[in-house]
Amino acid sequence: QVSLVESGGGLVQAGGSLRLSCAVSGRTVSNYAMGWFRQAPGKARERLCGIGWVTYCADSVKDRFIISRDNAKNTVYLQMNSLEPEDTATYLCASGTDKWNLRQYDYWGQGTQVTVAS
Repeated sequence: QVSLVESGGGLVQAGGSLRLSCAVSGRTVSNYAMGWFRQAPGKARERLCGIGWVTYCADSVKDRFIISRDNAKNTVYLQMNSLEPEDTATYLCASGTDKWNLRQYDYWGQGTQVTVAS
């Protein structure tokens, strides 16, 4: 049984930083693509970053967000810098169907809320 649990969200002032964590059980993160997404109220889910055999971040965040993983802890991280009020959303991590496809995900966490105050 695969489980993903996000943590690290919270309230931060604009310009600040947060590091989100996604602890995974039931699947080895080094063998699968892992991704971070976000969803704000009334908006579509947005793909942010993925890590598998390559690393990817969307143009909208690639200068501020960094995805990484700790294989020993079976955990994936999202370092977010220079946060803006527009980054306010629920952030979710997901596990891919294989290591190479950064667009298909079959397990999702419940999400962690990030609120950026102006």
